[in-house]
Amino acid sequence: MITFSLDPKSGVPIYRQIQDQVRYGIASGRLRPGEQLPTVRALAVDLAVNPNTVIKAYTELERQGVLTTEQGSGTFVAPLPAVVLAPEDRQAKLRALCAEFLGQVAQYGFGPDDVLRAVRKLLAEKS
Repeated sequence: MITFSLDPKSGVPIYRQIQDQVRYGIASGRLRPGEQLPTVRALAVDLAVNPNTVIKAYTELERQGVLTTEQGSGTFVAPLPAVVLAPEDRQAKLRALCAEFLGQVAQYGFGPDDVLRAVRKLLAEKS
């Protein structure tokens, strides 16, 4: 399970912060396929936000196939799809993702050294 936290001064909408934290939780292994997320009401109370904000975050993640909702049971991390790319497509996809990421962090004033330090720290935490 992950602990959600918000930064109201970041300029990133609250629902996006929730989505980003769910995605990071999955990528880091802290959230596993089939794991249940907090209910909309519980997360809204915990974060002191409007329940509609949590609903928006969860709904978009469900539409993207990241989460599933079972009526009466709750919201769960979806099973990871098996994405199979040809080797040349894998490298192109990785390059595109890195370029997008570097463009986003540059907007916040982070340089290459900041990025490398953060990535190394995250990798060390995951190990």
